[in-house]
Amino acid sequence: MFPAQKLAFDYNPIDTVENIFGRRSFELERRGADEVVVEVQGKWNNMLLFFAWERNMHCLHLSCLMDIKSAIEDRSKIFELLALANEELWVGHFSYWTEQNMPVFKHSVIINDEEEMFESKISQIIDIAIKECERMYPVFNVVLTKGMPPKQALYPMMLETVGQA
Repeated sequence: MFPAQKLAFDYNPIDTVENIFGRRSFELERRGADEVVVEVQGKWNNMLLFFAWERNMHCLHLSCLMDIKSAIEDRSKIFELLALANEELWVGHFSYWTEQNMPVFKHSVIINDEEEMFESKISQIIDIAIKECERMYPVFNVVLTKGMPPKQALYPMMLETVGQA
């Protein structure tokens, strides 16, 4: 586990994000003092993780973009899938980036100057974002590229697994 640390008022969590991914040997691009992008190889495809620090609100935002280009015209299927997928989440939410025509997982966290164990918290959030994108990738893929109805695409995920293989 990480040592306890209190955050200084001028703390920038983007530095912490860089440290986390540096230890994991990921390449990243620092796009400014308050923004960094990391490409992560996923089980199904690469994902881009964007981190932005909003100093005035003391808020760190994470977006995890799944590289699935939509081929369907009926956007109602996309929004139905987002609603159904988000019902199952405890942390963050799925959205649709219309400019890029791709699904994205988003989460923001408020950091105050009395915060302790922030590095551990952001590591957990990163892991959750990647896990949720990996879990939902096949579902988004069949809906966005094949036009499968969202409830049909989600059905296998709703089955409860019993026993071991």
